[in-house]
Amino acid sequence: MIDISRIKAITLDLDDTLWPVWPTIAGAEVALTDWLMQHAPATAALSQEPELKKAVRAEITQRHADQAHDLSFLRREAIREMLLRAGDPGHLAEAAFEVFFAARQRVTLFDDALPALAFWSQRYPVVALSNGNADVHRVGIGQHFHASVSAQSLGVAKPDLRIFVAGAQAAGVAPHEVLHIGDDAHADCVGALEAGMQVAWLNREGKDWSHGDSRPHLQVADLHALCKCWPDYEHPGD
Repeated sequence: MIDISRIKAITLDLDDTLWPVWPTIAGAEVALTDWLMQHAPATAALSQEPELKKAVRAEITQRHADQAHDLSFLRREAIREMLLRAGDPGHLAEAAFEVFFAARQRVTLFDDALPALAFWSQRYPVVALSNGNADVHRVGIGQHFHASVSAQSLGVAKPDLRIFVAGAQAAGVAPHEVLHIGDDAHADCVGALEAGMQVAWLNREGKDWSHGDSRPHLQVADLHALCKCWPDYEHPGD
């Protein structure tokens, strides 16, 4: 169980915590393909080969292993590689990526996301802590966040201890005064536990814990259940 009295700040994962990420990525892929059909039709045709796209992404990830934390960079370079293979100008990668990136910000929040964000942000500094490249301001929820720390901006990704320490620093508190909330058992929970934070595992799908004896302080199926740990929380509709 978490100790509410110790909490002075909250760090919060984004993808698959506040919204389902893969429908968002799928929509961004469609937007990218539509743009390519207008500006680089040969690349658009080549992009219809799933195995080739997969192979190109793997090649780019291996080629730029030192940039593994920067998903925007890897995506842009994968687009560039597809352009070049199709015989299109590589410089179109910048504009193509911007189309993808804009669509990547069009998320559909889980029903429990906004009530939870509103509740916590009235009580604590809330810091976004993400390995992904969503922008809380472009998503439209920036008013609930004190700060954002990403793998891209910091140069290291969860579960690296340093990103959790940076999240606590952004909130102006010590790691042991933070409650970290996230859906990824390894990236979120293992890393935050090592940083000395309290950890709430958002386990929407009922997965088993398989990461050793150190366990999250709390496991919940949704954010409403987590908010109910605070005695003054009122579930919308209750």
